[in-house]
Amino acid sequence: MKRFRFDQEAGRKIDRFDSAHATISRIMQTPGPVHIGCIHLGAGGVVGYHPAVVPQLFLVVSGEGWVCGEEGERVLISAGQAAFWTAGEGHESGTETGMAALIIEGEGLEPERYMPQL
Repeated sequence: MKRFRFDQEAGRKIDRFDSAHATISRIMQTPGPVHIGCIHLGAGGVVGYHPAVVPQLFLVVSGEGWVCGEEGERVLISAGQAAFWTAGEGHESGTETGMAALIIEGEGLEPERYMPQL
């Protein structure tokens, strides 16, 4: 057995798009065009507004915060919930208290086939 880390200390700081208190820990890249990582947001953290390069699934695994799409309306999100943005869609995420989310990016993502919508 091998063991690995993907906690905040294993990640790198996100400083693009006016982001604050945010790191990303890379987890893997599949042979196809899919990337998986974990974003850690500290209290008051934000990943600033930017377009999704490819479809992106944001799965909150701990904490709570907010997400928004191009309309700019902040929607509350918490552990066990997910947000999905299409390629090119502007989006942002943040938290007052702290939040961690798995990020899956790549073509062909269809979360509606597997998860119930809120």
